[in-house]
Amino acid sequence: MSTPDSTSFLTMLPTFTSSTPEVPAVEANATSCQHWEQVHHTLFHLGNLSLLLGLLIPTTLGLHMILLRLFLMTGCSLFIAWATFYRCNLDVMVWNVVFLVVNFMHLFFLLYKRRPIKIDRELRTVYKQMFEPVHVQEALFQRLTGQFCTIQTLKKGQAYAAEDKTSVDERLSILLKGKMKVSYRGHFLHNIYTNSFIDSPEFRSTEMHRGEKFQVTIVAEENCKFLCWSRERLTYFLESDTFLNEVFKYLIGKDITNKLYTLNDPTLSDKAVKKMDRQPSLCSQLSMMQMRNSMASTSDTDDVLNQILRGGSAGSSLQKSPETKSSTKMRPIEEGMEDDVFEESVSSLQQHTASTKEV
Repeated sequence: MSTPDSTSFLTMLPTFTSSTPEVPAVEANATSCQHWEQVHHTLFHLGNLSLLLGLLIPTTLGLHMILLRLFLMTGCSLFIAWATFYRCNLDVMVWNVVFLVVNFMHLFFLLYKRRPIKIDRELRTVYKQMFEPVHVQEALFQRLTGQFCTIQTLKKGQAYAAEDKTSVDERLSILLKGKMKVSYRGHFLHNIYTNSFIDSPEFRSTEMHRGEKFQVTIVAEENCKFLCWSRERLTYFLESDTFLNEVFKYLIGKDITNKLYTLNDPTLSDKAVKKMDRQPSLCSQLSMMQMRNSMASTSDTDDVLNQILRGGSAGSSLQKSPETKSSTKMRPIEEGMEDDVFEESVSSLQQHTASTKEV
């Protein structure tokens, strides 16, 4: 039983309405979107079309990434215009501005990578004839020639290397201009022409054996200019780039093949040697240094040179001793010796006739 005081207190409290909205009853087979909004502006559809075109670009196309970034930037710009002028939606505009900035940075980086590389005029011919056919990009060639690499000159008559004096561990060079002559103890071996390595046989032969000296003399027959790498730094750089390392192996092997070919066929003219472009074969694995060392280790240089020029084997000549070689040489017949021979033959004939008469 309530008291009068409690009854009056309850009547004084305000009545609170329920804050939970009433959920309209939904039929079992009805969809939640009964009333679709009006179609968006044309800018909205053009922005989506730009995104679609960017995603449909085939990856086999050379400018695939650049075109993709351009279409993404176009779509973002159209979305920004649509959200700003027709929807007045700040969050949509801000997000598309962020996307636009990111795509612009990517596009700038891609265009920077495809910028034209300016190769020095003196190195342009070397790149076109030696490195471009093996698919070395201009940017990689610029890295190769821009570091630890110098262009040096030699006047006519100056020596690039002297036999038994110059170390082979210092450098590797490509002749850019002029002509050089390779000789051993005054005997001509072959010439070195432009766009070819100067000391490729020594570079290949002494990769595992350091501290050796040149076995030949290389002298400039004309005013020469050559590209010179520090051998130690070049070797370190090639070890960090597998593709460029294989390219150098190919080019050096090809150069050694050409030198061996000209050494075995000295009748080739200068024009024929310059135009010669032989593919590397098994000969590229041979070392011209072995041929030069065999010539240096024998006393009879003329025989070895003649044997090399005739296509013979220098190794077989090493097995023969100098005494055997000197004994097999034909000595010239002197006039006095001819008279003695004839006098001895006449006297023997007279003795023979006298004996027959006595009989």
